[in-house]
Amino acid sequence: MIIENKTFTGERALFTSNDLLIKNVTFTDGESPLKESKNITLYNCTFDWKYPLWYCNQINVYDSALTIHARAGIWYTKDIILQNTIIDAPKTFRRCQNITLNHITINNASETLWHCNNVSIDNVTIKGDYFGLNSSFIKAKDLIIDGNYPFDGCKNLEIRNAKLISKDAFWNCEDVIVYDSYIQGEYIGWNSKNITFVNCTLESLQGLCYINNLKMINCKLINTTLCFEYSTLDVDIDSSIDSVINPKEGKIVAKHIDKLILENDKIDPSKTIIICKDEKK
Repeated sequence: MIIENKTFTGERALFTSNDLLIKNVTFTDGESPLKESKNITLYNCTFDWKYPLWYCNQINVYDSALTIHARAGIWYTKDIILQNTIIDAPKTFRRCQNITLNHITINNASETLWHCNNVSIDNVTIKGDYFGLNSSFIKAKDLIIDGNYPFDGCKNLEIRNAKLISKDAFWNCEDVIVYDSYIQGEYIGWNSKNITFVNCTLESLQGLCYINNLKMINCKLINTTLCFEYSTLDVDIDSSIDSVINPKEGKIVAKHIDKLILENDKIDPSKTIIICKDEKK
């Protein structure tokens, strides 16, 4: 069935719908217009009220918009694709599964993508704090985040070609790998396990501390101070490091370390191998 060129108002306007193609439709002034719906495809649609896609299955959204009024828009939904869509509302995606986001702009990502599982992100721009809390099995590429505390508590996260301007990214995480990315922010990665950075550039204040099994391959640390405290690590840094403090155990290779702090009453310095390549010349 095709529905097109209409405006729907009122609560649950198309509640429990199945097998619909919806084109050029606006949903406004009424909560939960498509709650409990299945196998719905939407083109050029606008959601202008709260809770539009709760408890849904098999949803495809193209060239559409969730306005600032469509807060908490997509919760408890499975198998959803959004493409070429703008999201201006906060708290989108909560406890959802099998999400694909392609060419998406999220202008207010506060409390967005929380407790979700199996997420594909491609060419997405995000502005807002606490994106991705406690979510798992995420693959992201061409990602831009301007907002603090992203991916707190995430597991099984793979990121490629990203730019994160974000204080305290990757806290409390497990099994994270980041390729070819730029990350700027304080206290990156604290209290995490199994984090790997490959061909990345990072800037931080006291970042990369309290990590169990930190790996860095061909990375740069610029404007980075007091890093690696109490971390177990194997890192190869293709730059100088401003300062390193009390790594717990492992190996650090860098061009040069401007200030190395090893406090015998806090760690055993013999458990960390430190090689400064410039000093070997």
